Amino acid sequence: MKKLYEKSEITFAVVWIVMYCVLQSLANPINKKIGVEYSASAIFCIVQAVILFAFIWKNSLLKRYGLCRPSAPARQFLYYVPLIMLATGNLWDGLAVNYSLTGAACHIVCMLCVGFVEEVIFRGFLFNAMAKDNVKSAMIVSSMTFGIGHLLNVFNGSGMDLADNLIQISFAIAVGFLFVTIFYRSGSLLPCIITHSAINTLNTFANKEGFTMKKQIIYSLIMIALTAAYTFILTRALSENRSPETAAGRGAEDE
Repeated sequence: MKKLYEKSEITFAVVWIVMYCVLQSLANPINKKIGVEYSASAIFCIVQAVILFAFIWKNSLLKRYGLCRPSAPARQFLYYVPLIMLATGNLWDGLAVNYSLTGAACHIVCMLCVGFVEEVIFRGFLFNAMAKDNVKSAMIVSSMTFGIGHLLNVFNGSGMDLADNLIQISFAIAVGFLFVTIFYRSGSLLPCIITHSAINTLNTFANKEGFTMKKQIIYSLIMIALTAAYTFILTRALSENRSPETAAGRGAEDE
């Protein structure tokens, strides 16, 4: 794995994205065979998260991939209040029990790991690999790839229909731009990982009964507007703390 990383970071990022998508797709039919929601998905995600963190830790890449404190104070990020709103948005329509006890536990574990894995491979690996050449292109590709990657949910047996999936993709692209902006301007991926994990995890308890398509569209538009506004504010208010040259460092500052 280290040889591939040293040879080409972009290839390394793409390989991890492909592996992640394939394993997530394979997990759905296995979940159904086991009879416990998200059981195989949780196992696959735990393994990937452990491998990723071990690789980053072993090669002293914690700062390079944002597994560190933000370089700017919280007040410059409006104390991350918009992130709290994003994280808790799933609960606006009330609470509900959507899974069995075992299924809920597996879903929570899976979603916590998904937040870490997706942020590292899309915002960490892919963005950093491309930012050395062009930061704006790296932001666009990282965000669009993250969003469009959710298209797999239509084909991997998750049960999501196309209309719901298109809404999910639109929201994911908007969130992708916000997260990569936070990462680029703070040097930390931790706020993104925490928020991403919270959004997914709290969905375990979201009240989906009576959540019509109309409500879903309105909710998504509100979330996208909030995300776009926060991204704009951060872009205007914060300096570019992480130049491509800084992002290109191989983690020597961690040693």
